[in-house]
Parts: sequence; structure tokens; C-alpha cells
Amino acid sequence: MLFIQTTQQTQEGQARPRRRVGCLGGCLIFFAVYFICSALLGWLMGDALSNSTVALQDKTIYRLQMKGTLVEQGQKDNPFASIMGEMPYVGSRAKQETVGLDQILSNIRLAKNDEKILGIWIDGGELAMAPASAKTIRDALLDFKSSGKWVIASAKSYGETNYYVASAADRLCMDPTGSVEWHGLGAQKMYFTRAMEKIGVKMNILKVGTFKSAVEPYFRTSMSEADREQTKQYLDGIWSEYKQAVGAARGLSEAQLDELADRPMDVESAEATLAAGLVDTIVYVQDMDSLLRVYAGTKDYHLLTTGKMAQVKRPESKAKDKIAVLYLEGEITDETGDGIVGKEVVKTLKEIGKEDGLKALVLRVNSPGGSADASEQIWHAVQKIKADSIPVVVSMGDYAASGGYYISCGADYIYAEPTTLTGSIGIFGTVPDVSKLRDKIGVDIDGVGTNKHSGMGALVLKGMSDEEHAILQKMVERGYDLFTRRCAEGRHVEQDYIKSIGEGRVWLGYKGKEIGIVDELGNIDDAINKAVELAGVENYKLCYYPEVADPYADLLKMFDNTTEEEKLMMKVRAFCSKPRVMALMPEVEIR
Repeated sequence: MLFIQTTQQTQEGQARPRRRVGCLGGCLIFFAVYFICSALLGWLMGDALSNSTVALQDKTIYRLQMKGTLVEQGQKDNPFASIMGEMPYVGSRAKQETVGLDQILSNIRLAKNDEKILGIWIDGGELAMAPASAKTIRDALLDFKSSGKWVIASAKSYGETNYYVASAADRLCMDPTGSVEWHGLGAQKMYFTRAMEKIGVKMNILKVGTFKSAVEPYFRTSMSEADREQTKQYLDGIWSEYKQAVGAARGLSEAQLDELADRPMDVESAEATLAAGLVDTIVYVQDMDSLLRVYAGTKDYHLLTTGKMAQVKRPESKAKDKIAVLYLEGEITDETGDGIVGKEVVKTLKEIGKEDGLKALVLRVNSPGGSADASEQIWHAVQKIKADSIPVVVSMGDYAASGGYYISCGADYIYAEPTTLTGSIGIFGTVPDVSKLRDKIGVDIDGVGTNKHSGMGALVLKGMSDEEHAILQKMVERGYDLFTRRCAEGRHVEQDYIKSIGEGRVWLGYKGKEIGIVDELGNIDDAINKAVELAGVENYKLCYYPEVADPYADLLKMFDNTTEEEKLMMKVRAFCSKPRVMALMPEVEIR
């Protein structure tokens, strides 16, 4: 590395060497100064913009951009995004945008009811989202069309779930160089057993539930028959929903759609896709303006994106009665994490319970589960609110499984989308054994204790005996008994029945309704309406928790350049260090 050495004069007039500054240090200083200056400018501009409202103009089209990653709650526009996009190394991270489902649904409602909005343009086909959220958006678009207004969709290429949403449009457009991913749904899982054996690590598994497959990647090399059965069942259910909805919109039978998937359409030309009836028009994305002019009936139309539409002022209720809506998204942890942190959620629930005028609580749950203890703590905090005669209604998102179902089961009423993944009523524990790894690297362990099981705190290092395994298995079984008891109490059924449909099995929402773990199929609006009904109020205002995250708080996340390989290893490491008892559904990627 090149170093530069300079000198400066002392009071005695003698030159003395200054500290050496490396090129890397100089670059870091340059970028730090550049960033601070840019950030200050972005803050001044962004703060003014984020605190201002957008006025709707006549002849406006809502541009629903389908890119980024869908989350439950949208954030304010990030003034740093464009700045970071121009900086080396961090630009790609900065462009990984998130889009709020709440903002999209609110915008579609506004577009339906405001005469200044002519229609909706679904722009793009790469929004990362799960089937349940996709159905929520699609249903909102169909409701929008009931007003007599139009919806047009265009994309260079459509992902399968994005195409399912876009099929609600009056006209589907695709770029001549694009394609429609239509090949059916698959689910893949990674198994780490052989890799762990090579380095001398064994995972001791403690679980209850034949279908509780979240731990299978750590002691198997392939799917168990039980996991294969449940995964195939929910994939078939989601695929059936896609085929029914797309078929009705495109005038194609389910058999025809299966035939197209078997080709598959991903590799077909735009002309073949048009001939198959999957799209209506082949047009370059850059030429969509000419088509929008036709639909708008003028060349002087205005476009508003999701972020800008969210800044359009809505009427504010001055009612004293409140319906609280609490968003719970992500994996459930005890005290730290990016998802549902038990300690923080309990604190928030206590604050909600003290709100003057609180009449009902809606929990929007989108979680695959996590810590069993944190789930119990959240369940208890919800019950304390119910004890004050405050009705609680749950709206399930993409997932409300295992711990996600645990925190939901005590509600007065539960809604789920047909393709919500729920159930997975079961728990497990894991204790890694690195004794063989110790042998490989030449590390010995020795010690003394006062009692027979004094060494149980060192099971990771010394390994686990059959007796110790049996002791911990009993602890997990007690946890399962408590979990199923909570479900039985909340659903007003016998505990044995819950155990019969539990066993860690994952169910789709529509099946959950059939077996009684869900009350009704519907979205968050349905859940809010039910909460209003149970509360017996007419004039009310909605209060949302937690507060929408400020973009400045997430600024440092833009510097996260973690590779996919590093993320994978972090998952394995985190799994090995989780609490002993977990209520977590299996991790699966649906493609």
C-alpha cells in the first residue's frame, strides 16, 4: 500500500514527521466528508418533502411500481436513496427498496373514491411478495375496477406471483424482449447435516410433532415424508388459487394453464406468450406513454407513485373512540432482533391498553414464529387487554404459523387469507454437540460438580447422554402441552383436538377455516370491520402501532454489503444459538 509522509514545523523551527496517512484512510475520509455533506443536504430537502402533503391534480394516474420487497408497513420516502445510489459499494444495497402493503391498499382505496384519479398503471413485475399479500393486492384492484375505472399493467417480464396480481388488469402489456414466468410452484430447502458432520458438529434434536420439520435440515439430508406431504399440499393449494384467478381473468381453463406451465412459458417468445393468451399487447416499456394517453384520454395526465400517493392528505377523524392496529412482522425473539421482539411488543401492548378511548385491538400478524417463551409473553399481554373487555381481532398476513399462531390463538376472532400459511402447532429445541470437533482440533474438557447433572450447562462442549436428552425432551413436551392448551382455550375446543390437528403441521388459511383454527377468510380491512362490530362503535379513528420507521434511523443499513453466502452461514450460526425451545415453522422458499 502507498503511504505519504509529510512534515510540519515545530515551534523550534525543526521539521518533524507527521502521522502517515494511507490511501485507504484518505478514501474513507473523503467518503465520510462527502456523505456528511450529502446527507445534510438530503436531510434538509427530504425533511421538508416528507412533512409536506401532495395535492392531487386532475387527470392523475396511480403508478403502482412492482419492484423491491413488500413489507407490512411502508416507510417515508428516503431522501438518501439517490445519494447512496451514486456511491461505490453501497449503491446496490441502497436500491433494494421496500414497499408497504398498507400504503398500496390505502392508495388503491383513495384512487377508487377520488374522481381526480383516472386509473391505475401496474408498472413492472418484480415485486418480491408472498401469495397471501399478492391476493390482498389483487382483490383491492378488483374492488377498484368495480368503480368503473381502468387498470392497465406492463412489464418487461412478469414473475409468477406478480403475473397473478397483474392478471386483474383490463389490459396486460409486455416488452418484446420479455417473458411471463409460468412454470408452476416449487419449494426447495437446504440441508446442512453432512456439512456439520465434516466439521465434527452434531445437532441434538428435541421436538414434538411429526410434521415439525424446521429442524430437519440439521439432522436429515432430504425431506421427510411428512414434510413432503404438507409442503405438496400447500403448494397445490396456492397453485390452484393462481390458476382459478388467472383462468377467470384470461379466459383460460386450469388444464390449459397447466399445459402452459409444463412448456414452460418462461422461455417462450413474446409472440408465443401473446398467442397463448397470457398477455394482450406487446409494447416496449419505454413506449407505454402512448398507451397511457389513450386510456387517460389526454396527453396531459399526471403520474403519482406509491410513495407520493401516500403523501396525499386523507380525512382525519376527530372521534374519541379508538381502534388500535398493531403490526407484528418477522421472527419472534426475546429481547433483540429486527422482527417481533417480545420485550418490546409487551411494552407496546401495555401502552395500548392504557390508551384513553380504546375500544378494540387488531393484531396484524405476519410471522413464521420463533421463541416459544416470547410467544407466551405476548399471548399473556394480549389476554390482559381482553380482560378489560377490549375485543381483539387477528388479521393473518403471509404467515401466522407456530409462534405466529401462538400469539394469535387467544383472539376473539381470526381472519386469514386463503393462501396464508398458518398452524404449525408444535415446538422444538436444539443443542449442538461439538465434542468431535474438540477431538479434531485437540481440545480437552474436564471439571467437577456438586450434583448429578451439574454439567448440563456444558452440553455443547461435552455432548449429551441419553438421560440428559430425556430430561430436555420432557421440557419440550411441557412446552407443547402449554402451546396446545393455549390454542384450545382460545378456540374453545378440547386440547386433544388441537393435538390431533397440530403435530407441527402447516395449513393454508382456507384449510385452517375448515379445521377451526381460523374463523373467517378475509383481509385486514375485514378484521378492522369485525373489531368495530365487536366494539359496538360507529364513530372511531384508527391508531397504528408501531410508528412508521423514520428513514434516517435505517441509514446505516445501506452500508450492509453482506453476501448471500455470508447470510446463509449467519442463519446456521443463529439457529445453533437459538433459545432451547422454539415455535418456528420450517423455512421454505417458494419459486
